[in-house]
Amino acid sequence: MPQVLRRQVWTAMSEIQRTALCSRGLDEIFNPQLRSSICELIEDVRLRGDDALCDALQRFDAVALTPDQLRLSDDDLDSAHVDESLHIALQDAISHLQAFNEHLLERATNWSIEIEPGLHVGEKISAISSAGLFVPSGKASYPSVAYQLGVPAVVAGVPELALVVPPIPNTGGRVDPAVLVVCRLLGIRNVFRVNGPAGIAALGFGTQTIPQVRKVVGPGSPAVTCAQVEMQRYGLATMMLLGPTESVVIADHTADSIRVAADLLIEAEHGTDSSVVLLTPSAELIEAVDEQLTIQMAQLPPARAEAARASLGNNGGAILVDSLVMAADVANRYAPEHLQIAVDEKEQDRLVDALVHVGEILIGQNTPFSAANFVIGCPASLPTSGFAQVSSGITVDAFLKRTAIAQADNRALRRMSSTVLALSDHEGFTAHGNAIRLRFTD
Repeated sequence: MPQVLRRQVWTAMSEIQRTALCSRGLDEIFNPQLRSSICELIEDVRLRGDDALCDALQRFDAVALTPDQLRLSDDDLDSAHVDESLHIALQDAISHLQAFNEHLLERATNWSIEIEPGLHVGEKISAISSAGLFVPSGKASYPSVAYQLGVPAVVAGVPELALVVPPIPNTGGRVDPAVLVVCRLLGIRNVFRVNGPAGIAALGFGTQTIPQVRKVVGPGSPAVTCAQVEMQRYGLATMMLLGPTESVVIADHTADSIRVAADLLIEAEHGTDSSVVLLTPSAELIEAVDEQLTIQMAQLPPARAEAARASLGNNGGAILVDSLVMAADVANRYAPEHLQIAVDEKEQDRLVDALVHVGEILIGQNTPFSAANFVIGCPASLPTSGFAQVSSGITVDAFLKRTAIAQADNRALRRMSSTVLALSDHEGFTAHGNAIRLRFTD
C-alpha cells in the first residue's frame, strides 16, 4: 500500500530540513515575481479605481461586470436564500461566536488606577473607525469565514464595515447566497463582488464605489496575503499572516488512528498549498494512520484528495519524536494555525501548558478542527506561516483599540518633576524641561 505521509524523525533531521518545515508558505507569499505583479495591480487600482477592479475580474475570474454592478444591492442581500438546514447551521454558529466575543468585550473594559498619590492612569477601550472584511472564494465558498470575521467586528461596534468577496467564476458575477445570508443576519450592507488582491487594494485606497477603510482582515491565497502585506506601505492595517491553512496533530499510542487520520484530512483537503503535520512518539501509530489515510482519501473528490496528498506529503507529513515534551517543542517552533492534541488524558494538562506558540489548541478527539472551523465559537481565522509566535486569531480584540488616559494633580507633578528634568536635560529637549520649571519656580 503506497504511503500518504512523508515520514521523518526529528532527531535525524538536519537544521536545513527543520527550517524548511517550519518556514512553509513564506517563499510563495514573498515570491519576487508575485510581489511585482501584485504591486502593479495595486497601482492600477490606486489610479483607476472601479475600472481597474472590473478589469481584474475579467482577467482573473472571467467575470464581466460594470462598475455599477460591483456593489451588491439591498435586494440582492434581502432575497438571498439557503435551505433551512443551512440557515439553522449559520444561526447556530453565529450564536456561539457572539457569545465568545461578547465575553471578550466584557473583559475589555475601561480601567483606571492610582499608581502614586495624585496620579491616575488607565485606558479607554473603543472600536476602530472602519474595517474591511475579505471573504475568499474560488476553490470553494466560505460563509464560515464571513461570520468568523463579521461577528467580532459587529460585536466590537465598528461603525463602518465593508465586505468584499470574489464572485464565483464563470457565473456572471454570482456570489454564494450563504455569504449574503450571513451579511444580512449580521446587518452588514456594504458588500462588494471584487477579485481578491484588487479588493484588498480597493479597501485600502477607496474607489468610486468601495469605501476606504483603515484595517482589512481575512484569509486568502498567497496573492491575497501578498496584497495585504504590500498595502501596509499605504497605511492600511492588516493581520499577519492569514495565508494557506495548516494544522498539527500531537498524538500518542492511546489515540484512535481512524480519528487521527480523519482529523488530519480536515485541513489537508483545503489546497495543495496547505501543510499538515502529525507529531507522535509512536511509530506504530504512524503506520496505522497512514493505512487509514489511504482508505479515507479514496472517499474524497479527486481535487480534495490531490490537495491532501500534497499537504501530508511534501508540505507536511509525520514526524517521529522521542516524547511528548519534544512534540511540544517542535510544535512551538512550527507555530501552527490549528493544533489538536490526542493523548492520554493524564498528559493533557501538561501538554497544553507546554504549548505556547499556537493559533488554537483543541483538546481530545471529540474536538476536531471542523467543529472549531464552523461552530465552536473560538476564532477560526488564525495566524499562519509561523506568525502564531507573535499574533493571535481574529476576535473582537482585532477591532478594538486602547487609548491611554492620565491625570496628575500638583502634588504628583511636583514629585515627578526631577525625573522629567533629568531626562529632558539629558536628551536635549529644552521645552520639555521648561514646561516643568515654569510651574515650579520655587
